[in-house]
Amino acid sequence: MSFPHRNHAPFALLHRDGADHVEVLTGDVVTVEALADIPLDRGTPVLAVIPYRQIAERGFACVDDGTPLECLLVRSVERQPLEAFPPGELQVRDGGFDISDDEYGRIVETVLRDEIGHGEGANFVIHRVWSGTVDGDPVRAARAAFGRLLAFEQGTYWTFLVHTGTRTLVGATPERHVSVADGITMMNPISGTFRHGSGDLLDFLRDPKEIEELYMVLDEELKMMATVAEHGGQVAGPYLKEMAHLTHTEYLLAGRGTLDVRDVLRETMFAPTVTGSPIENACRVIARHENRGRGYYAGVLALLDHDDAGRQTLDAPILIRTAEIAPDGTLRIPVGATLVRHSTPAGEVAETHTKAAGILSAFTSGSAGVRATEPDPQAQELLAARNTDLARFWLDSRSPGALETPELAGRSAMIVDGEDTFTAMLAHQLKALGLTVSVLPWSALADSVPAADLVVVGPGPGDPADTSDPKMAVLHDLVRRLLDAGRPMFAVCLGQQVLAAQLGLSLVRRDAPYQGLARDVDLFGTVRRVGFYSSFAAVASSPGPVRSPHGLVDVARDPADGLVHAVRGPRFAGVQFHPESVLSRDGIDVLRDLLPPVLTDVISPAVTG
Repeated sequence: MSFPHRNHAPFALLHRDGADHVEVLTGDVVTVEALADIPLDRGTPVLAVIPYRQIAERGFACVDDGTPLECLLVRSVERQPLEAFPPGELQVRDGGFDISDDEYGRIVETVLRDEIGHGEGANFVIHRVWSGTVDGDPVRAARAAFGRLLAFEQGTYWTFLVHTGTRTLVGATPERHVSVADGITMMNPISGTFRHGSGDLLDFLRDPKEIEELYMVLDEELKMMATVAEHGGQVAGPYLKEMAHLTHTEYLLAGRGTLDVRDVLRETMFAPTVTGSPIENACRVIARHENRGRGYYAGVLALLDHDDAGRQTLDAPILIRTAEIAPDGTLRIPVGATLVRHSTPAGEVAETHTKAAGILSAFTSGSAGVRATEPDPQAQELLAARNTDLARFWLDSRSPGALETPELAGRSAMIVDGEDTFTAMLAHQLKALGLTVSVLPWSALADSVPAADLVVVGPGPGDPADTSDPKMAVLHDLVRRLLDAGRPMFAVCLGQQVLAAQLGLSLVRRDAPYQGLARDVDLFGTVRRVGFYSSFAAVASSPGPVRSPHGLVDVARDPADGLVHAVRGPRFAGVQFHPESVLSRDGIDVLRDLLPPVLTDVISPAVTG
């Protein structure tokens, strides 16, 4: 730990959602290397400023720009009225984006074509930075901007000013990343952006791109909740998040957990709303296309403390809608757009301008913006309708044992993770059905077949036919050995593609990616609503059973293009979709249908004759 040189003593101003006051925090600043090193002593709250580069603690790719993890060890907390922080006057000059609109548009096109189109993930966030110069003392300028944000912004989770002695951050972030209080862990995925005055709110709420964008980040944060909460996350919402210039849509997730709050922070680095999904590969894509560090953008502020009973607490908003002011007056405002299969370069360029304008208004002579009006009943109906076809498994509270299936109870399952933590959600579903479940990264596979009663070959990004990729080579070898040994196997998404290839089916890249797409499909005679995250699939030229080196295989295929939704055979089954996804309304029923025959040697009539 080291104490930085300071011209102003370190302090923080925090206005938290619903409060009628500003918390004024003062203390000493230390720099630490890792989240585990954050001091957490009872009686001394800590405000940690966590940069994006800490994602490397999870083993994920990043451009390391050396931005420090700084901690304010809080020695004093005072409450002051909002009126003590009036709007101030300040000037910004020489402003503009570091990447031109045309160049950013070309990056969007490349990511859509080469990343989403080739199965690298469902969505990715690429950022650009608006930079300018603030005249006068940077800390005084930040305090003036803080007062303007208090007066003119609305709907924020935190409005804040943090000065560590060497850097100053000021912002109004709408999004709680993660919080822990009273044993409850909460997350708050926000996505979809409506600019006030730009059109009709109802049209925005009907827009498939905006709807699917929120569903995808909901799925990704459910993956995180599946890791940090004992039974995964329960979903509430959706709601409108109304700010001065923008309105977003959001969900809330909650679940009970017992992890150290520093471990909660590590396991949730960082939100899909500022990275993408699946997270691990999103970090690779970000590093490929941004070619520079992110500083504190996409990281979090984290207030760590203890409650009166001595339990750890955490309140951590995402560092977005945030400006950083250097000692020389340089102002940086990083903003990003979420790129999905429906994205257009022009639309994403416009979104970055809108997001930058929201925080930039605090540094200019603008006003409060166009205030949102009260949503009418039709808006509330449109929001409520979004849950109609979502999985009740994640929306409803679950009683222990309510879903237990006799043929599965007491059996063991090993899930092989192909770099997509959908496996954590799948583990909760399998446990609810009565299985004992463990998860193993593909890179940790030994030469022998896992000893579990059921081996689940899980999802992940990438081209399943590229066996020069070490991951694909390992998964193909695993599936081959499972088939040869007649071991019970279930395959999901990437696992299904590998299984299909080993059964002799051809693999193709879809003309249009199925990333974050829900569909009704005929699954062996029963119509099921399921969610897809894939750019590749197997293809079967005709309906009916397919002869393979491992016997007849029953195939569920799309009658329009022959692309395979699922396969089943002696002691195996596979699905191209994600039964664990919140998009899979019937996902738990699919598992209850397909898994018992795999474990009990019951073979479908279609593959016996």
